[in-house]
Parts: sequence; C-alpha cells; structure tokens
Amino acid sequence: MEWRKIKERQEETLSPYSSKNICSKGRLIYEEKCPVRTDFERDANRILYSVEFRRLRHKTQVFFNAKNDHICTRMEHVLYVGAISVTIARTLNLNQDLTNAIALGHDLGHAPFGHSGERVLDCCLKKINPDYFFKHELHSLRVVDRLATRVAPSKPVKKRGLNLTFEVRDGIVCHCGENYEEYRLTRDPNKDVNWMNGIKTVDCMPYTLEACIVRLVDKIAYVGRDIEDALRVNLMDINDIPVEIRKELGDTNSEIINTLVCDIIENSYDRDCIQLSPEKGEALESLIKENMRLIYQSNRIKRYEKMAKNILEGLFFELLESVKDIEKLKSSNLKVHKQFYNFIQDVGYDKNDTDEQKVIDFIAGMTDNYAINCFNEIFWM
Repeated sequence: MEWRKIKERQEETLSPYSSKNICSKGRLIYEEKCPVRTDFERDANRILYSVEFRRLRHKTQVFFNAKNDHICTRMEHVLYVGAISVTIARTLNLNQDLTNAIALGHDLGHAPFGHSGERVLDCCLKKINPDYFFKHELHSLRVVDRLATRVAPSKPVKKRGLNLTFEVRDGIVCHCGENYEEYRLTRDPNKDVNWMNGIKTVDCMPYTLEACIVRLVDKIAYVGRDIEDALRVNLMDINDIPVEIRKELGDTNSEIINTLVCDIIENSYDRDCIQLSPEKGEALESLIKENMRLIYQSNRIKRYEKMAKNILEGLFFELLESVKDIEKLKSSNLKVHKQFYNFIQDVGYDKNDTDEQKVIDFIAGMTDNYAINCFNEIFWM
C-alpha cells in the first residue's frame, strides 16, 4: 500500500549526515518490521511505556526527595533533553525519531539520589573488588538490554530487555554529560556492531550525529534548570553567577537554552559534527563550574548526600548478605526481602551473574522514596 512508503520517502529528504532507519545495524534479536513506525520510533515507544521510564518521575535530578512539586525530577530532565534535542535535529535535518529515542532512554539506569547515589554504589562495589564499578551510562544499557520488561504484569511470560536498535543503544551508552569542557562532538562511524559486548568504558564518541546532539544537550538541559530550582529554594542568587557568563548566555533558563540551541544550529548546519562556537562552549563550561560551586557542592546538598550514602550503603551490604541464603530471603517477613527475591526470580540470573550484580540491579532501579522505605523497614529499631 502507498501509505507504507511514506516513512521511506520522508527519510530520503534527510541530511546526508543523518542516520536513516533503512540503514540501521538492527536489533540484537531480529523482529518483523512495524508497518507504521520506523524502528527508531518503535524504540522510543518501548522506552516511554516501560516501568523503568515511569520510575524516573520519582528519582532525583539534583534536589533529593523534594516536596516542592516544581522542582525538576529525573523524568522531567529526560523530557527536556528530548524536546531540545528534537528541535535541533529537525532544524539540522537529522533523524528526529532516533534523536528522541536516545534522549528518552539515556538516563534509564540512573540510581536513586542522582549522581550522589551513583557514586555511593560505585564505592560499595569497589569495597568488594577494586575492579568493580557502577556508571549510570553502562547501567542504562544493561536496563534496556537485560532488565526492562516489555509486557504487562498480568501476562504469564515476561520478556526481559527492550531489544532496541544498535543506534539507540550506542547513543544511550555514549551520552555522558559530565565532560564539561566538551563542546565539539564528532561521530565515530566505524564502530562494529558488536562493540558494546562486554563494554567497560563510556569514554568514546557516539556512532551517530543524533547521539552527539543528545550528549551535548544533556548539559544544556540541566545547567539552566538547576539554577532555576536553586533560586526557587533560595540556595543562591542569580547575581552569584558572574556577569560575563550571563551576558554571553542569558539570565534565565529559557534564555540560556535559546542561546545555546541557536549557536549549535548555526555552527553545525550542513556539517558532519555537532558543535558550539568556542565562545558559547567555554561559557557553558564556566556556567557548569559555577553550578558545581554554588549548587552541587553546597552545604545543603552535601548534607543530603550523607543521607543518601547512609541509605544506599546500608541497603547494599544488608541485601548482599541476605542474598547468600536464597531460601531464607524467600521466607523473610520483610517486604523488601520478598520483593528482592521476586526480582531475582523474574530477571532469571545465570551462574555468571554475581550476587553484587543482583543487588546493584535491584537498588539502581529503586526510586528515592522506595529506597528510603526499604532502609527504614530493615533498620528501624
């Protein structure tokens, strides 16, 4: 039928630097094509409908377990990254479906309590083995490949893993938004389809320009919004930001985003790279460093980090001890033990999966409140 060719004709008009659905390296497991959606559009839907995505609504972005409804959550951050990235992709005539899918999935593996929780879990693992580590980018890939479920709870058989395309998986694992000095991104088109097998690093360039957009926008989406939230809770004053940075980027979140988006488009249009001008790139780096000084390393945030450390350390080592006796775990009167047991059975671990990995998978999937409740149930005197 004629309507089946609409998507193909739309892709023919994309930039020669774009990633086309028809040229995708495909999925880990072959599936029949959807008659209506591209593979990348289908990936975005799978992420959006997953329970792992829903949990982002109750995971920390910067401010822990905020009672103020207007404070940004991890889910809002992800949606902001998606909206900004798609705007840039559309204007540069790149693949919007791919860009959106990468953006929606890029933080699925974040631990409770944001980057603080990520650092705590990493430290816990290193106490077991110095070679162990936890990085949310790698765990996001593990979530979409192994842990996420694709069917309703009422179904008798669950499929684990979302079976996403190579391009989306690559964009998720390469999205690292913590390289503050980075403002010019070039893709690596020579990646082999198996490069993610046994991956242990995120220090590599993405395969597609669409993923490069998400990687740069990740910083743009949080830098101004974090300032907005910090002003809302009286953690800082806008005049604390040096005037030369505000003159370069703007005074509000919307001004900062508009300035940087326009600069990316102007400097990336019809080029095989995604980049800011040196002036705007350096200003963005300076603003993030100001956020580090004024917000992320502030006394109030550090006090919350101590709480997060106590909770996640307590959960990690208690659950690691409990999983050694699976029958005792199963018969425990504690709800958290029963839920952990059910989680282990649902995932279907094999002999190559360590007890530490099981605990990390369980804790990393928790929301902030669920982690607090589990801790209280175990350690309440």
